[in-house]
Amino acid sequence: MSDITMQQARAAVDGARKRSDELGVKMNIAIVDAGTNLKAFARMDGAWLGSIDIAIKKARTARMFDMNTGEIGKLSQPGGSLYNIEHSNDGLITFPGGVPIKSSAGEIIGAIGVSGSTVENDHAVATAGAETIE
Repeated sequence: MSDITMQQARAAVDGARKRSDELGVKMNIAIVDAGTNLKAFARMDGAWLGSIDIAIKKARTARMFDMNTGEIGKLSQPGGSLYNIEHSNDGLITFPGGVPIKSSAGEIIGAIGVSGSTVENDHAVATAGAETIE
């Protein structure tokens, strides 16, 4: 199993921060490694304190299930196959803003979680961070 390097994690944070600046939003940005351990974190000046935990949990959720958190959210609605999954694993986040990070070979090496704005902005910023990895 490959793992995200510190250089890659920093690049993902930088890519996410750049997109945050373009959108004019203040974000918490968390990067986890392949084992869901926190690898890098940035809290932009003025970002919500309550979003720190959410960003980390979004990153962990995306890596644990190797899919965008918004996709898990669709499956976890009442009547869905993953209903109530957010109560597992010490709490998951099942709305957009968590994205797996893949190596250039397509292997998942970690994930990014972003929180601090609308879920649409969170997802856009997380995607921008994930796409910086080569």
